[in-house]
Formats: sequence, C-alpha cells, structure tokens
Amino acid sequence: MITKVLNVTKSYGSGSARTEALRGVSLDINAGDYIAIVGPSGSGKTTLLSIIGCLIHPTEGEVYFDKRRVSDISDIELSILRGREIGFVFQFTDLLSNLTVLENVLVPILFHDGMLDEKKKYAVQLLEKLGLGYCINARVQALSGGERQRVAIARSLINRPRLLLADEPTGDLDDETSRRIIALFAAVNASGTTIVFVTHNKNFARAATNVYEMGDGRIQRILK
Repeated sequence: MITKVLNVTKSYGSGSARTEALRGVSLDINAGDYIAIVGPSGSGKTTLLSIIGCLIHPTEGEVYFDKRRVSDISDIELSILRGREIGFVFQFTDLLSNLTVLENVLVPILFHDGMLDEKKKYAVQLLEKLGLGYCINARVQALSGGERQRVAIARSLINRPRLLLADEPTGDLDDETSRRIIALFAAVNASGTTIVFVTHNKNFARAATNVYEMGDGRIQRILK
C-alpha cells in the first residue's frame, strides 16, 4: 500500500462560516492502482487529492504514506517526499514564464542529483508523446492553455513518480489531445506508476481500474 486515508475530515472557517469539505473519508491506494474520482463541483474531490498528496493536513483523521503517519513527518521531509515520490498535475499549470518548455519540464530535477542528460532525453520523449515536439525550446508564455497543460503533465512525470495525482488533466484539452493524455496515463500506469485523478471526462474515467463517486464531502459509491 502506498497511501491510506483513514476517516478524514477537512473543514475551513469557523462558526456560521464553517465549511465541511470532507466528511469521514477513507480510501486505500495500493501500488499499481489506477483510480478516478468523479463528482460535482464542491463535492470534495480536489481537497481529497490535496490530502492524498500531503499538500494539506486533515482537520481530523489520519493519512499514511508508505505506512508512515504523515502528521509525524517533518515539513522538510514532506517536501522531499513530494518532490521525489509524487507527481502533481493541477488545474492551474503554474509554469515559469521566463523558462522554455523543456526547462519547465526539468524543474523537478532540482530534487535529484545528477542524471541531467538522461532526464533531458526523457523530457523530450514525454513532450513528443504529448504532441509538443515542435515547441520544446519555445517560451511557455507563447503557448495556448491546452499546450501549457500538456507541459505540466510532462513535468509531473519527469521524475518517474511512484504516485501521480492529477486534477482535471484534460479539462481544457480537445478530444484528440485528451486521447493522447489517456493513452500516456495508461502506459505510465502499466509501467508501475500509481495514478489517482479527478475528472469530469467520462471517457477518461472509464480508462481507470476503479472509479469512485464523491458527493457532499463523502465517497458515496464505487462505480467500477
């Protein structure tokens, strides 16, 4: 097992302004899993993904990564863990506008020593698989929103993470590009990377091995 979420709640604010984003969610994520989380906006999907990725802490409940309780891990260790073990694809790409496409993809290697030439080759391979071979040396501010999203996906995979977390990775992409992403994720999962993603794309969700539906801060049922 890579990650275990146990009876987790997450609330924001206080008093009459208190919002319950998660209400007693439990989820086991095993090595090699390919999980989709679906549900309406505001159901808690993104909050759950952030807790799985050790980006935020729950209000109550426990989260374990490799059987270690996340609340016992120091902030420095968590930073290293996220950089080396977890790949993230956010709804907002957060790319560095002063860098080229290739340089943006290589940013996470700051968490590793050496292997720069090997990583560059792998970065180029990822970009080509995502249909971005033509703009490797372009500045990201010249790219469309869909192109930037694909750069962010390549960046999330550069360290070959054990766990890939993606929040609406095909949200702003056309059908053809979405199919490229679905195919790439399937290949990455087949090579051993565990994937958990949030999506409204039904075709993308069908590609997953397990599909969970969320509503009102809870996992309500398993669809597949």
